[in-house]
Amino acid sequence: MPASVDTAAPTTTGRHTTPGPVPWVAMYHSVGDCSDDPYRITVTPERLSAQLRWLRGRGLRGVSMGELLAARARGEGHDLVGLTFDDGYTDFVDNALPVLRRWGCGGTLFVLPGRLGGVNAWDPLGPRKPLLSAHGIRRAAAAGVEIGSHGLTHVDLTRADDAVLAAEVAESRSLLQELTDTPVDGFCYPYGTVDRRAADAVREAGYGYACAIDPGQLNGFFALPRVHIGQNDTAVRLYLKHRLHRLRRRPVEGLR
Repeated sequence: MPASVDTAAPTTTGRHTTPGPVPWVAMYHSVGDCSDDPYRITVTPERLSAQLRWLRGRGLRGVSMGELLAARARGEGHDLVGLTFDDGYTDFVDNALPVLRRWGCGGTLFVLPGRLGGVNAWDPLGPRKPLLSAHGIRRAAAAGVEIGSHGLTHVDLTRADDAVLAAEVAESRSLLQELTDTPVDGFCYPYGTVDRRAADAVREAGYGYACAIDPGQLNGFFALPRVHIGQNDTAVRLYLKHRLHRLRRRPVEGLR
């Protein structure tokens, strides 16, 4: 039998346990100038707008992970797509937020409370991109964006010792809840890497769900797969990614 993590997520699910179709969750990072982008993590505001226009044209709407999972747990929301933005770059507030508003979409922003006002020092190549300060994160939250944790400092949790794992997972949640004065239910694994130990730590820290990229044999609310969306993703590529995601991923327990 394939390995799986505990799928109980009290903040987003009821008692339904029959596996349902995996939700489509788009993974973004930076929204701005992509002329120097060795990791292909940046989309321009114009491209993001075109991608959201494509969603809306197909009768889909981008929302936060909290809204998506709550709707799916009720057996609703099959016209919803999760929009996630990793790392918490300052260009989210400046560039992404106006585009989301224009298309009537929401989203989840995964931030690093241990690097407030810093830069993406974990990336050895490419430009230094500034990260949101506490004020910037509060601005995003005040605009209706769901704030989630991306850990404290962006380390691979599958390689972290027990002390680092606890700090990255539990301490980051406490800091963000104090910073935003709201519950923090979502976690996103840095680099998208997850194993059972990391997923267990996230669940035990009180989160309701966690996002990865390709969690492999892990499946459930603490190992949700996502699809990378980049500058080259035009309508045809988006259609194929949307189609293949549903074909490749196993159903998730607790969703209908």
